[in-house]
Amino acid sequence: MVRKHLAQQKFARPLWIHGHHPVAAALANPRRRVVRLAATHEMLERLAPLLSQRRDTIVCDAMTSSSIAALLEGDTRHQGAAVLVHPLPDLALHDIPGSADIVMVLDRISDPRNAGAIMRSAAAFGAAAVIMQERHAPPPSAAFASAASGALEWVPLVRVPNIARALDDLKQRGFWITGLDSEAPLTLGQAPVPLPAALVLGAEGSGLRRLVARTCDQLMSIATPGRDLSLNVASAAAIALHEIRTH
Repeated sequence: MVRKHLAQQKFARPLWIHGHHPVAAALANPRRRVVRLAATHEMLERLAPLLSQRRDTIVCDAMTSSSIAALLEGDTRHQGAAVLVHPLPDLALHDIPGSADIVMVLDRISDPRNAGAIMRSAAAFGAAAVIMQERHAPPPSAAFASAASGALEWVPLVRVPNIARALDDLKQRGFWITGLDSEAPLTLGQAPVPLPAALVLGAEGSGLRRLVARTCDQLMSIATPGRDLSLNVASAAAIALHEIRTH
């Protein structure tokens, strides 16, 4: 498919991932192709057990903290370690295992920090995959990986051409599609969410697009008994996952 081929080309360039947890997770992931590790002497010692388990050859450079920072873009907190890696292989909906009980679907959430934090919550609550659109979604980046804190290595990330069609495909597989909408009268906890479930979240401010909302089996909101303030989408995702898992 031409669109998929172009997307793969766009993300084919190696990128730096930094920070102790993202770097350790990348080294522990056999699917991740690692080109180079730049780390302080202390961090090299801490990462040595993971390096010894790798079957590939990785260039390891012992460097000062300032030298590592010079390799990276912007003001980054690298914690003494960074790896140059190839993006993970693209996954499709059919790669999601049949035993999956919860998947997350992000509708035009383009901020890498929010998307990464959602990936982190998905890992914490055992979501089987996170699904994003090929467009209007963050590409692989250091900011995305840093916010995910290693979750990019653990939670399959699926990119699809069209969110509404992906939801229809999930329905065919038996998933109950629940969209988060701050205006929905039914709140999470008032009614159980049947499993397997797909939890759909929209961009902050605009929320779910109309067609995506119409494709959902139900729309639910999060009860906020405190002040009437809107939740950050990453916080809403964590709360919703907890509600689904415990009710």
